[in-house]
Amino acid sequence: MRNMTKTMIRDTFLHRLNEEPLSKITVRTLCEECGINHNTFYYYYADIYAIIQEYFEEQLSEVEKVYSETDSWEEAFIRAVQPALENRRALYHIYYSVRREDLENFIYTAGRDIMVHFVHSRSPEVPAKEEDRGLIAEFFGCALTELLLRWIGGGMKEPPEEIIRRIGFLMNGSIEEALRRSAEEGKCPAKQGEENNSAEQAGDNSSAEQEGEK
Repeated sequence: MRNMTKTMIRDTFLHRLNEEPLSKITVRTLCEECGINHNTFYYYYADIYAIIQEYFEEQLSEVEKVYSETDSWEEAFIRAVQPALENRRALYHIYYSVRREDLENFIYTAGRDIMVHFVHSRSPEVPAKEEDRGLIAEFFGCALTELLLRWIGGGMKEPPEEIIRRIGFLMNGSIEEALRRSAEEGKCPAKQGEENNSAEQAGDNSSAEQEGEK
């Protein structure tokens, strides 16, 4: 019974958030629509904003499951945010509200986690620096976040799946190339050291030969 009541509160909230701005939704209106009193609402949620936080937390808990379903970061990201995108108007209203940060954190965390998994599983034989792998994942995570936020703020006109897949096509191979450069840079100091040692040895041999001629 408790779970049913909590689910009813959240579903009613999401329904209203798809219809009107967050600022117009109150605990009172939710209680009236659900047929419950204020004490029942506050038993489950501290305030309306707590519903938003719980919703995004549950969405993030599902992100890890998509890792094993595909080796494409594009498809993983699309699947991870798809449930949230089914409430597009709700996301739009959150974007233009005092709780925009909750939306930003959700998208960023989903994108970062997916890219961290992807980058660390990509080209494991390449001895790229761990800090560089992390930097690459952070860059792509931030780029995905900003891209999706701009899409939401712009009215969500284009299908997000097409945008993400297009970026994947245009950037194909860039992560592998970045990892290769990181690995090559790591070899440079050692290689330079070998060249310096060879030059020093050649210089010593030349000096010895000149001494012998004298």
